[in-house]
Amino acid sequence: MAYFAAVLARTEDGWSVGETELDNVETLADLADLARQASDDEEPVLVFIEQEDAWFAVVRVDGEEDPRIFVSDGAAAARSAYGEIVLTDELVGRSPGDGLDDLDTLVAELDDEDGASGSASEDDDDNGTAADPDGVPAGPLGDTEVLAEFGITARELLAMSGEGAVPGDALAEIADSLGCAEVLEAVR
Repeated sequence: MAYFAAVLARTEDGWSVGETELDNVETLADLADLARQASDDEEPVLVFIEQEDAWFAVVRVDGEEDPRIFVSDGAAAARSAYGEIVLTDELVGRSPGDGLDDLDTLVAELDDEDGASGSASEDDDDNGTAADPDGVPAGPLGDTEVLAEFGITARELLAMSGEGAVPGDALAEIADSLGCAEVLEAVR
């Protein structure tokens, strides 16, 4: 599926928007550094990441503060290469290393391929919850107030992430609220 990433830096003249490549970004710290490079001063910088028809993330970097993250669908992001960047242990509510022992993961995957009964995915279906094999819950994760300063409430952000929502449309709506929809569309 197609990916799109853009850095939006707030300036005194509005928002500066530029498409960015994430090929050299491996961690959230790398992403935060990329965002900080786009800022002239301590103004907020937003990073939009989207996987077409699956999920989107908004990462906000304010100066040297820790990044604030919102992901529209954690389980969908966990199945993508760029999701690894934003799905920190803290965000998904696990301690570092929880359930991620390489040998245990390999054994579970082999059991699933062999059709063993009682697999994790069957257990998730029985409980009515959908989760990624690493235990990342489906649905929105993170800081729902990440855009509140810009007039987008938690309720509105969650509505953009609900069932049937289109990630590209959600980012366009956010950009419209920020006053930079045309600029974002131009870099798409």
